[in-house]
Amino acid sequence: MTGAGSGTGKGLSASGGMLLVSTVIIVLAALSWGEMVFAPAAFAIFIVMAVWPMQAWLQARMPRMLAMLITIAATLVAIALLLLVFAWGISVIGQWLVGNAARFQTIYQAAADWLEGHGIALAGAVSDTFNMTWVVRFVQSLAARLNGLAGFATLVFAFAVLGLLEVENLASRLNKAGRRFGGIDIVAAGRETAGHFGKYMVVRSIASVTTGAAVWLVAWAVGLEHPAAWAAIAFTLNYIPFLGPLVATLLPTVFALVQFESLQVAVVVLVALTVVQFVIGSYLEPVFTGSTLSISPFAVMFVVFLWSMLWGLTGAFIGVPILVAVMTVCRQIPAMRWFTVMLSGGKG
Repeated sequence: MTGAGSGTGKGLSASGGMLLVSTVIIVLAALSWGEMVFAPAAFAIFIVMAVWPMQAWLQARMPRMLAMLITIAATLVAIALLLLVFAWGISVIGQWLVGNAARFQTIYQAAADWLEGHGIALAGAVSDTFNMTWVVRFVQSLAARLNGLAGFATLVFAFAVLGLLEVENLASRLNKAGRRFGGIDIVAAGRETAGHFGKYMVVRSIASVTTGAAVWLVAWAVGLEHPAAWAAIAFTLNYIPFLGPLVATLLPTVFALVQFESLQVAVVVLVALTVVQFVIGSYLEPVFTGSTLSISPFAVMFVVFLWSMLWGLTGAFIGVPILVAVMTVCRQIPAMRWFTVMLSGGKG
């Protein structure tokens, strides 16, 4: 009887696990399918929760509508400046790329010939696909995507404004409904998550400014053309964990190889930028994040790739905040605290 009971318990546990996995897969598929609605909504919720402490502070000192207008204006200016800085950096480097297309093609062809000379037959197929025409088309498509962000940003802005209008009323309705759902204090979890989001953006901003300054210094010291543009690209891309710093390291390295036609200089740039990213990511950010925002590097990489697969560039940015929100909720559920401990990059 004991064995049977034990077997039944295991069977139920296995069934519960399969149900959980199936539910997660279905939810992710639905989020991917509804990207045009869910992605801007999630982005707007993140913005609302990140800027709400600022609006609450202003509301204590001025009328509610004036506080909201100031908060919305400040948020809109910050996002617009971020996009403009990135667009400027990309446009400068894109123009340099087009102006030096012949030099790129020469170096690329020399590398392809070297591979062919060493018996790597794949070089010919790669050369046919990834030539300068492809690179120029890639830059043009990137510029088109930046223009397409205008519609996305408009929808996010509309969601964010409505969200800021609803925050206090929503909290009041939740309090009347009892606040707790499934053992979770929704109001407390929301406030804690908002605090984490605000701190997350402050930390990422400090790290991004530091990264941009360091990249400018490296580019200027080496003699890489347009150091300010590289600093602008590194500054904005650093808001995307893992993928952003990786791109901001590899791109200047490739351009250094083309500009100086020297592998040694390219290696110097690669090593210097890698050291910058490692020091900032491994030492500076943990000092500011503390234990509350400490997340395992493996978990960061996983969620960045997962959400970028689902929602593209937006998902790459919003993936870590979503994980922070999930971990905040799990801390309130005794049966799920192991999840927070396992994903924590600190002591849990």
